[in-house]
Amino acid sequence: MNEEEQRKIFHYLKNKKIENFVGVPDSTLKHFIDECLKNNNSIIATREEEAIGIAAGMSLSKSNSLVFMQNAGFANSISTITSLIQLYEIPLIFLIGWRGYLADDAPEHLKIGKIQPELLKIIGLKSQVLTEKNWKVKCDWALKQLKEKKPCALIIRRMFHD
Repeated sequence: MNEEEQRKIFHYLKNKKIENFVGVPDSTLKHFIDECLKNNNSIIATREEEAIGIAAGMSLSKSNSLVFMQNAGFANSISTITSLIQLYEIPLIFLIGWRGYLADDAPEHLKIGKIQPELLKIIGLKSQVLTEKNWKVKCDWALKQLKEKKPCALIIRRMFHD
């Protein structure tokens, strides 16, 4: 997803009362994260589980939160998502950068990139893939999930190589 849309997504969600942006840096999401930092609306964590814990606390105090991460970090945090977020029905939006989407991505990203859609289905975390054309509709879908006290994930595909 290009720079302009990533920056628009941040402002759109912020204007829709997402107050906290917590996560682990991911180059796929670099423009979104840069916009978070420019607007003093982010907490950078050292691990995805830490980010989820911080965001969960904020959400429980009635401050809407989004957690950003790379899909390898998503895989690392499945236990935290299933045993904390889903078990206690804590509403969070996950924004996940999808490495390994391209067949010729770095080898360490290919396996998890291939199984990511299935992992989301297996754990029952509803998700939508954002594109330049549909991001506003998909963000509205995520905001609706949040109002219904359901966690969900928005996915941004990696479309470039470093």
